Amino acid sequence: MKILVVDDDVHILQLVNIYLAREGYQVLQAENGQQALQLLEGNLPDLAIVDVMMPGMDGFTLTETLSQDYDIPVLLLTAKGELEDKERGFLAGSDDYVVKPFEPKELLFRIAAILRRLDKKNQVTIQVGRLVIDRRSFEVIIGEDTLVLPLKEFELLALLASRPNQVFTRSIIMEQVWGYDYDGDEQTLNTHVKRIRERLHRYETGVEITTVRGVGYKLEVNA
Repeated sequence: MKILVVDDDVHILQLVNIYLAREGYQVLQAENGQQALQLLEGNLPDLAIVDVMMPGMDGFTLTETLSQDYDIPVLLLTAKGELEDKERGFLAGSDDYVVKPFEPKELLFRIAAILRRLDKKNQVTIQVGRLVIDRRSFEVIIGEDTLVLPLKEFELLALLASRPNQVFTRSIIMEQVWGYDYDGDEQTLNTHVKRIRERLHRYETGVEITTVRGVGYKLEVNA
């Protein structure tokens, strides 16, 4: 696993590098956002640890670029504990945050948790409720029944199932399923969700796609 660490404090860079290296991670280091983006050329990490307060490009801006343009999960390092800063970080696309000063063990725990979630998202087979979603065959298996969904419906369901009970914003869903250059509107997403609901409604699945008003959708596990 390769981890990018971005912090203008060289002491933090050295400290994080020591602990990550002990755990067997390969570490890339950058002292600012511009340097970090240059490192990404042909060298994509599995996760990025980003300091919020940096000169030039701040951590929020870098996080938005890493998560949206490169689909790299981000853990924010911040000296601030205010709710608005946490909210801004999550809205920018961060997966988690650690407030400075931090215990290295806590940082390692949080890194491991993000990577576990990432593995689940990318795994070939996803099981949630009574659904088994096979990414290789593009089939959804419910008990003895097998559904073959249209591609976009399958990708949408698989995305929601990759993180049960977690809310996915409309923009993230559109980017993950339809791509950054999609010119359509959100009505397309609404239509696809409606169709998936109709297909699953015929079965006892133990899951339900719920709408989080003004935000997006999530797959709730009921059983």
